[in-house]
Amino acid sequence: MKIAVVSITKHGIALAGRVVAALPGAQLFAPEKFRADAEAAAPGAAHCYAGKVGEQVPALFAAFDGLVAIVSLGAVVRLIAPHLKGKDVDPAVVVVDEAGKFAIPVLSGHLGGANQLAGHLAAALGAQAVLTTASDARETIGVDILGRELGWTFEATHDELVRCSAAMVNDEPVALIQEAGSPDWWASHANGRSGPLPANVSLFARLEDVDPGRFAAVLWISERAMPASYAAQLAGRRVIYRP
Repeated sequence: MKIAVVSITKHGIALAGRVVAALPGAQLFAPEKFRADAEAAAPGAAHCYAGKVGEQVPALFAAFDGLVAIVSLGAVVRLIAPHLKGKDVDPAVVVVDEAGKFAIPVLSGHLGGANQLAGHLAAALGAQAVLTTASDARETIGVDILGRELGWTFEATHDELVRCSAAMVNDEPVALIQEAGSPDWWASHANGRSGPLPANVSLFARLEDVDPGRFAAVLWISERAMPASYAAQLAGRRVIYRP
């Protein structure tokens, strides 16, 4: 990810240097009046601007995959609100407090990678990641990021993602069929999972072993095309993962 780190205070810039060091290739953006501090904190990666920080947001959204803001959470919400387009295109946004105690995903937690970024920063800074998405708070399966750390892709409509995610976090019966790919995805899923799979998830080795009528959602990890009969029965409540 291409990451921009933004800080608007002298003390925040010192912390921003640690953030930049933890994120290879990250760039620091700070007000012109703090140029000396910014260049000292992030040698070769500091950029200073004149005017208001809000005026920089459109360019930062366009040029970077993620934004780490050492700015108050409320201020960040107001700064980014006019520029939001959709969860599939908005960059990841994470807020870090000036004391470096918390890393808070604000925008694009799953698809944009903000939750993963917050987890990385928490480990690097000795902070706590504040994850509010239901699947992360309950350490269940994040349907829209299953296998991402292994390079898997998925096939599903927006409505299918929403329906299957809701089934997962609401403890409805979910079938997970794994016919391909590494079986070791759970331990590193969404910043890591330590317990067993959720109780509402039933594992299968073949799609043909599943009775579609028993499950509110089906997650299918496979390299083959879904048979037409299953495609018709599972329409609207399945996500296909491609290792």
